[in-house]
Amino acid sequence: MSDRSKFPPVIDGKAQFDLDSGKYIKVWQGPQHPGVTGNMALELIISGDEVIDLTTHVGYLHRGFEKLMERRRYIQCFPIVCRICVPEPDTNEYLLAAAAEELAGIEIPEKAKWLRTLTLELSRLASFLMWIGGQSGAFGMGTVAQWAIAQRDFILDLFEELSGGRVYHMYIVPGGVRDDLPSGWDKHLEDVLVKTEKMLKEIEIVMFNNVIFKMRAQNLGIITPDMVDKFGIVGPNARAAGLARDLRKDEPYLIYDKLDFQVITRDFSDAYNRTYLRWQEMWQSIGLIRQIMAGMPAGNDYHYNLPNVLNWKIPHGETYVKAESTRGEYGFYMVSDGSGYPRRVYVRGPSYTHAMALLPHLAVNVNIADMAGLMVSLHTYPPEIER
Repeated sequence: MSDRSKFPPVIDGKAQFDLDSGKYIKVWQGPQHPGVTGNMALELIISGDEVIDLTTHVGYLHRGFEKLMERRRYIQCFPIVCRICVPEPDTNEYLLAAAAEELAGIEIPEKAKWLRTLTLELSRLASFLMWIGGQSGAFGMGTVAQWAIAQRDFILDLFEELSGGRVYHMYIVPGGVRDDLPSGWDKHLEDVLVKTEKMLKEIEIVMFNNVIFKMRAQNLGIITPDMVDKFGIVGPNARAAGLARDLRKDEPYLIYDKLDFQVITRDFSDAYNRTYLRWQEMWQSIGLIRQIMAGMPAGNDYHYNLPNVLNWKIPHGETYVKAESTRGEYGFYMVSDGSGYPRRVYVRGPSYTHAMALLPHLAVNVNIADMAGLMVSLHTYPPEIER
């Protein structure tokens, strides 16, 4: 556990560091830094090469999404929400659509549910590939980083075929999805999945059996089970501590109740086990994608017939919808006042608690060289915080 005994006296709840004494030094990591998750800055107080205090700063990238949405019609919000989490935009698309549908009393067609679930799992796989590239790079393993980022590009090719967009897809819309699967897309998908499986086997050999990675990642940033609820920890960070919490199982949505899978857990949440658990979940997503493709309903009923979306007025009401993103529980709270604009939108992204509350706690006594590896192991995206 973190040892704060080296801290100077606390005044008004803040440790007082006399930087002029030479005992403590302030250094900034980021916001433009290859060892930072997105455009986020870490204000570090170090003693020698040891971190003794950390403050997370955000706001250097996209921000203000909630207020932007409250000034736009529902359909105009979709290009905005994609930017809240660039590596995994489809979760935001789904939650915005699901919130609007629930308030409007819309039940989407069955095939749309299957296509949405397919998109979410494919997006999950792409997000994890980008993440593991960053995690390996943070420990100086550039080879794995290049493998993973390159393989993610093949998944972006699939999204481009499906939606016309590589990074921002806007495929999930109110009422269902924009289109059916293109001809021959299933064959391209299987080819990408086979290549991804081959690469994941190579990552296991090169990364998880690497003695340097083990020495640096094991026992780094330990999350104990009693910390999970105290810090609002969700997703792989909590599952690595042994808690089998996954909304896809606990509160199934779309077609997750029709899929065969188990919640993956580990028994010790340090940087090494959090990395290994996410690697296991990539295998799980590949299996789920194949299950979805095998059970995909026939026909072309994939969208509910909505009124004119530029003049779509949703009845009074409020709702909270949630889904399991790669970082854990992701939620949208939406209020409608009966107009064509959302009255209030509140986005609950997992990155807030992980980067703002948990990271400063775990950083105490960490060597400055391992700060990037610790931070990436929590898997945060700054726009979810400054939204």
